[in-house]
Amino acid sequence: MDAGYILIISFFLLLVVGVPIGICIAASSALTILLALPADIAIFTTAQKMVASLDSFTLLAVPFFILSGVLMNNGGIALRLVNFAKLFSGKVPGSIAHTNIVGNMMFGAVSGSAIAASTSIGGVMVPMGVKEGYSRPFSAAANIASAPTGMLIPPTTAFILYALASGGTSISALFAGGLIAGCLWGFGCILVVYIVARSRGYTSKVDLKPGSTRRVTLEALPSLLLIIIIVGGIVAGIFTAVEASAISVIYTMFLTMVLYKTIGLMSFLASLRRATETTGVIMFLLAASSAMSFAMSITGLPAEISSLILGVSENPIAILLIITLVLLVVGCFMDIGPAILIFTPIFLPITNAIGVDPIHFGIIMVFNLCIGTITPPVGTGLFIGAGIAREKVERLILPLLPFYAVIIFILLLITYVPSITLFLPKALGL
Repeated sequence: MDAGYILIISFFLLLVVGVPIGICIAASSALTILLALPADIAIFTTAQKMVASLDSFTLLAVPFFILSGVLMNNGGIALRLVNFAKLFSGKVPGSIAHTNIVGNMMFGAVSGSAIAASTSIGGVMVPMGVKEGYSRPFSAAANIASAPTGMLIPPTTAFILYALASGGTSISALFAGGLIAGCLWGFGCILVVYIVARSRGYTSKVDLKPGSTRRVTLEALPSLLLIIIIVGGIVAGIFTAVEASAISVIYTMFLTMVLYKTIGLMSFLASLRRATETTGVIMFLLAASSAMSFAMSITGLPAEISSLILGVSENPIAILLIITLVLLVVGCFMDIGPAILIFTPIFLPITNAIGVDPIHFGIIMVFNLCIGTITPPVGTGLFIGAGIAREKVERLILPLLPFYAVIIFILLLITYVPSITLFLPKALGL
């Protein structure tokens, strides 16, 4: 167990001093394995594990979904979805903030990125809200709080990574359950906005020209069809997640390069380069995380953590609460991708032991870690959202508190009432 302590201490020490997360994982794992095994065996086995972790057909979905998201972000899709979202707000109190939330849900889903949604949708809606008399911190909080819905509403790479880390959990079932969880998150944010806006008198109307409903709907419909095609096709068994990812790229290229004509050859090449860079980062994280999983297995760390948690209580309610609290803290300091890859092998055996469905736990884990993207001290969504709103982070914490409260309530609800997120996968026979 001494090597296990070295793994934990070296990892967090490197993280604290600002070493990139991928290097932290790889370096701490290599150090631990070298202390536990002879050098030649350690080097050969670790390299083998890292290469083998990338030898997966399912992983082909990751670069395709990333490229599709980049094309969506660069192709002017956001404005069309904002206009479509306006149709649902009307004279409802806080209509502009509602439009921001619905826009984040739709664009986050088609792009698969909370940051892209927060930037593209929030960049338009936050200044508009301020112009209409909304407080800047409130407008920014609505944008920040709703941005992570895109990491739950499919298609999303977070569930693909969990499926790999968990040993083959159904991606289709995770997508179906994630759709419910993401919509609940978004509706929770809408409820907060309605209550706050009504109390403050934010009753401004979102302006749409008379007779524009049909035009706005027709312009947004092709983009929204991507979600229906991808999710519907996977769930119906027409194609696999990998095939769906390739279809999403072809369809997105058609939208942005042929139908809307918002991306030319040079823009496409730039999008391709950006998608390649992002894919490389994710693949390195996956390989490094496989080395860490191997290091944990030879040190017996997962078994020790499992015994520790099960030793505290054998009550499933208490165990799930402990895991939830740990994941909430982890999410505050670590990006969602590496957190899924590192902590799934640790916590999944524990939840299996208390009878939690792996699909249910995957949704719980991703939901937990999504919260971390909008919480201090490291939440990228929080800082980027503050930058977009040109507001100090410390001024956003108070208006974010009611959003945090509702989101955590929804987290506890889906954690302790599994049927909420599992009924759709079961109804679809997944």
